[in-house]
Amino acid sequence: MQEIDWKNLPFGYADTDYNVRCYYRNGSWGKIEVSSSNNINIHMAATCLHYGQEGFEGLKAYTGKDGKVRIFRCEENALRMQKTAERVLMAAPPVELFREMVHKVVQLNARFIPPYGHGATLYIRPLLIGTSPEVGVKPSEEYLLIMFVVPVGPYFKEGFKPVDMMICRDFDRAAPQGTGTVKVGGNYAASLQSLAIAKKAGFSSTIYLDAKEKKYIDECGPANFFGIKNKTYITPQSESILPSITNKSLQQLAEHLGYKVEKRPVPFEELAEFEEVAECGTAAVITPIRKIVDPIANKTFTYGDPETPGPVCTELYNVYTAIQFGETEDIFGWTEVVDV
Repeated sequence: MQEIDWKNLPFGYADTDYNVRCYYRNGSWGKIEVSSSNNINIHMAATCLHYGQEGFEGLKAYTGKDGKVRIFRCEENALRMQKTAERVLMAAPPVELFREMVHKVVQLNARFIPPYGHGATLYIRPLLIGTSPEVGVKPSEEYLLIMFVVPVGPYFKEGFKPVDMMICRDFDRAAPQGTGTVKVGGNYAASLQSLAIAKKAGFSSTIYLDAKEKKYIDECGPANFFGIKNKTYITPQSESILPSITNKSLQQLAEHLGYKVEKRPVPFEELAEFEEVAECGTAAVITPIRKIVDPIANKTFTYGDPETPGPVCTELYNVYTAIQFGETEDIFGWTEVVDV
């Protein structure tokens, strides 16, 4: 095996030893299978390819300061995958099946779990797809749940540092009462063009406004948005936002640390009132935002020191990651140890 440079891992795909799979056939889930193949043998008329019957999750395993390997919020990911499955009429994997597969794929690929002290993690990608061949628009009768892992470094190369964002008014990620509240690939496909435009203009990502009125903050590209003012953690309430497990956890943590938490519509104009703003998600945890530019409205909002994250984002990030890496007590019961 080639030596892995743990300190310089990218956030990208790399082959590991095994993945685990489970098929739903004849109305029930089968046994968990282990595979060393990176390929899926799938019918060309499978519903996942034609009608978007597909959903995925993302979670991580961490080597702690004590040497133990922990998975973060496994059950929450399982429950969110169930909601995704229900929304697009797929068979929903039971929580215990999901958990067993997560533990198994981590155990089988133990040599790829980054050691403590490098800021790297083992990213776990569960994928659920409809596999039955159909030409008419209808749900599949069979499904495949597959999980693979990849050792990854920070999502942003610069790490926990402020970035610039662009307001996107010409594109919508998702519509109210659509599939924005579940984790299907189509939502991400809808964001690719606007993300490419933002990056070409020198921005890290986009911030979407609500699709109905263009008056409220929705999401930050593939992540949730939050703002801080008057010792209050404020995050948007919307019918088209994916409920981020990171955001949900940060709200709990913020309350524990003495902040007030508000989940409500966030008017565009309120961007001028925040002391700190950030995006949050599994990949980067918290990415502070130093500048938001709205090219169409010709407005720019700046926050704090351009090189240093604000004090609240820093406190939340440090305590949150300390729990993930076993550096402090997990008083919320968010982590579970994997026997590797």
